[in-house]
Amino acid sequence: MHNLQFGAFATFALLMGPWVFFRAFRDLRVRRLIENTPSTHIRSMAMGLVEITGEVVQRSEHQAPFSARACAYWEVDISTRTRNNGWSIVHRSSSGSPFFIRDETGLALVYPKGADCRVQTQVEETCMGINLPACYLEYMDAERLAFRHVWRLSTLRFRERTLEEGQAAFVLGTAVPRPNAMAVSMDDEMQATGTDGPHERRIHSLQSEVAAIVRHDDQHDVFIISQESERQMTSVLGMKAWAGMLAGPALTLMGLAYWLNILANRH
Repeated sequence: MHNLQFGAFATFALLMGPWVFFRAFRDLRVRRLIENTPSTHIRSMAMGLVEITGEVVQRSEHQAPFSARACAYWEVDISTRTRNNGWSIVHRSSSGSPFFIRDETGLALVYPKGADCRVQTQVEETCMGINLPACYLEYMDAERLAFRHVWRLSTLRFRERTLEEGQAAFVLGTAVPRPNAMAVSMDDEMQATGTDGPHERRIHSLQSEVAAIVRHDDQHDVFIISQESERQMTSVLGMKAWAGMLAGPALTLMGLAYWLNILANRH
């Protein structure tokens, strides 16, 4: 039994070691990219890779699924408890709708799709699956999650993260020009629906202020939205990178040594 456990651990270490090592290099590359990309004001930013910091301004009237809090952007995940008392994420979702970032010089429209969103968890609750609060039951039913009835046989963890109006946010992404059709499409939408209430007028006014759009781009690959400051992010990424560079080879050598020893003993 112990040999099987040691063998499983050695195999896991042998497979995970290279992944941890190369992940560390990626973290180091992202850290250097953040450090080498100068922070810019929205009004004067050039097209291409940019780094901006400002306050979140809500565009769509979102409500977070679990807490029902008003927000500009939300993310949720659902996890089930594993045999070793850990957690396995079985469902993720996010609002995906764009929101604005404002600094003292102007306004940018951010499309969060494809971003590495480093948003702090505001809601986290662990519940027995057979006795879930109504907000979680309603969410899983509304999303028609195929295995929701199976998940309820276990203990579940629900987490929710939001970006709310007025919160500070750091964005590293690709700036592209605002299309001229954006303002026209907004006018057409309002005329078609016959709505021109306070929210629609506010959005129309904000749309006209947008200096550029920031989004994911395959050429640069890196797209980060974070509530952490640049200094906090580079510090964390640096520690993770160096830890991975040490742990990756160590795990690989441990796994390799075990299996080489097993092969040597067999011969």
